Amino acid sequence: MTQPRIYIADLAAYNAGILYGVWIDATDDLNDIQAQIKTMLASSPVDDAEEYALHDYEGFESIRFSEWESLKHLHETACFIEEHGKLGAELFNYFDDLEEAESALEDHYHGEFTSLSDYAENFTCDTTDIPEHLKPYIDYEAMGKDWEMSGDIYTIETGFEEIHIFSNH
Repeated sequence: MTQPRIYIADLAAYNAGILYGVWIDATDDLNDIQAQIKTMLASSPVDDAEEYALHDYEGFESIRFSEWESLKHLHETACFIEEHGKLGAELFNYFDDLEEAESALEDHYHGEFTSLSDYAENFTCDTTDIPEHLKPYIDYEAMGKDWEMSGDIYTIETGFEEIHIFSNH
């Protein structure tokens, strides 16, 4: 996975027809990010450069930002993705809120499974003493689908047979 980076453009230079800016590691300390932007603006090819905007970014998976996104939000999102990878990005998109995504991981995450039926079987066998002769009769696939359709759980897929299960309670 690509390190979350942002491209900050000098708007004075951009308005003068000059592409000038800097790529910054979005997981750097927020004060360092601001210092890098200040240094970029101070060395602008256009006099009195003061304004900047986000003109590009990478490593944020499918998350989208506006050119006026706050540096703090970009930094916090980048750190979350750095820590949780694609799952973090998908959770952020699911909730469109960083705090809710963090809460889901902390309070409602049940783990990664290859399928809903794998989760249902794992959960059932861990919480219930089922006699061996009855196990072949349990429809774990239907059980997992029922839990998801009822809203008891929701899933985030991050790849082939990479299904992350979360509870809604």
